[in-house]
Formats: sequence, structure tokens, C-alpha cells
Amino acid sequence: MDNIVSIFFFLAIFMFITGLLYNFLLRNKDIQNRFNYYLDIEKKHKINKEEKKSSESLKEVLKNSNEIIRTFLKKVISGGDQKKLNQLIISAGIKIKPEEYVMYRFFTAALMGGIFYLLFNNLILLIVGLIIGFILPRIWINGKVKRKVLKFNDGLADMITTIIGALKSGYSFSQAMKTVAEESETPIKEEIETLIHELNYGITMEEALNNLYSRMPSVDLELMIQATLIQRQIGGNLSTILEIIVETIRERKKLERHVRTLTAQGRLSGKIIGAMPIFIAFFMFILNRKYLMDFVVTRVGMISIAVGVLLTSFAFFIISRITKIEV
Repeated sequence: MDNIVSIFFFLAIFMFITGLLYNFLLRNKDIQNRFNYYLDIEKKHKINKEEKKSSESLKEVLKNSNEIIRTFLKKVISGGDQKKLNQLIISAGIKIKPEEYVMYRFFTAALMGGIFYLLFNNLILLIVGLIIGFILPRIWINGKVKRKVLKFNDGLADMITTIIGALKSGYSFSQAMKTVAEESETPIKEEIETLIHELNYGITMEEALNNLYSRMPSVDLELMIQATLIQRQIGGNLSTILEIIVETIRERKKLERHVRTLTAQGRLSGKIIGAMPIFIAFFMFILNRKYLMDFVVTRVGMISIAVGVLLTSFAFFIISRITKIEV
């Protein structure tokens, strides 16, 4: 068992140190080199040749190890899963590759498994720690996607209003999107700029809009995109259609805020119910560790913990489903 824990810790520490060195030593330094060239900093601060050689050899080792890990993970991940992961990462706005994301998941799994085993000295909880560590990065990245989509939805009505004003001024739809990119804020600005770049590279408007929806899976955005594509096929006054969509979006937002106000107490109760066992276990571990360890060591105690976790999770799920009302 000690050998297993040692292997997990070695893998976790190795991946952590490799990631740190990769971020600090292998980052793109083109801009920094340009500043150094124009400001003549290299002449004022000469670097020792031996240090340069050692840093270059270290970079080569890191590059080779990094490429070996990436190649292995690329073989492990299938084509469809890699495409889904890449789309998820793009939607979250994180600048990493799918294989790096998988490597981070293995790192957190090894780290959490080692921490759980050191705290409780139990093989079952080691497996629980591995599972929790493996799931945490996915929860984190899904949360980033959700927050980004919510922020995008908050500015979507103003974005469509800008498009309507540009269309009424005689601009084409592509020119109206450029106006949106100039006047909007994050994340709408970045997403529309990406759409404009795709159009400049020769992608059709339909494909560019569908790519925008795949990056921002918003129901309101899908409504706008479908209306735009239908109008491009059969004709009609697009500004009038978008005005109706803006009014619909604003009314839905108003109703959504009202529903969230009414269900705030229930959502808070669900969060308290879900968090209370964790806090109780944490304080019991600090105040009376022997009492808590009896639950972990004995079979009856482990069964009690498992039943408690299942019932708490079920209660949290039921409350969240009751308080989640689709508008």
C-alpha cells in the first residue's frame, strides 16, 4: 500500500513540477525578445554562456518529456472525445490542449488520492480521493463555461440592439457584426471577433454562426441565429425580426429574475444541506479525530457514511430539481 501511495505522490509531484517549468520556461517569448532588441537590454545585462547552455538543455528535456506525454495521451483519447474536449475548452476560454487537460485530471486525481490516504489511511478512501480528484477539473471547466454563457446572455440583448441600429443605418449584416465587435465587451467582443476572422478566411456566414453557437451554447443566441439564417434564405426585414427577438429575450430575463427571487430560499437550503455534512466532518476531524476515525475504520461506520452521502446527495438533487424552473 505504501508503494502505491509513493507512486501516486511521485506522479503528482512530477506532473506539477513539469507543468510549472513548462509554463515558466517554455512560454512564447517573441514579444519579450522584440522589446529586448529595440531597448538594447541584452547588451546591458549579459547572460553567462554556461547558464544559457544549461537552460537550453533543461528546455530540451522538458520539451521531450512534454511531447512524450502528449503523444501518449493523444493515442489514449479517441478522435470524437478529443473534438468534444477541444470544444469544451474553447467554450470555457482556457488556452490549453485536450491532452494537457487530461494530464491535469490525472494530476489532481493522484494528488487527492494521496491526501485522502494520508489523512484516513484507508484504501477505500484512497479510491474515493482518486475519483473526486479526477472529477474536480471537469466540474471547474463546466462552471467556467456556464459563467461565460451567462455573461454572454447578459449582453446579448444589447448586442442585438446594436445590430438592429446598424442594419437600419444601411449596413450589411457582416458590417453590423464588426460594429458589435467594436462596441461590445468581454466575452461578446472576443466571440464576434472570432466570427469575423472566420468570415475573412472564407467560411460562410451559416458556418460561422453555427460555430459561434457551438462555442456559446445559449438558447437566446440560437434563436437569433436561426432567425438570421431563415431570413437569409427566404428574405424579409431582418431588423424587424430581431426587434421581436430582443423584446422576447428581455421579457424572459425579467421573468427569470423574478423566478430566481422566489426560489432563492429553496436554493440556499439545498446548498446548506449539501455543505453541512462536509463542515461537520471537517470540524469533527479537528476536534475529535478518534470519534471520526471509528466511522472510517469499522465496516458499520463506512456503511453509515456511504448511506449518509447517498441520502444527502439525493436530497440535494431533489431540492435543486424543484427550485430549477426553466423559463
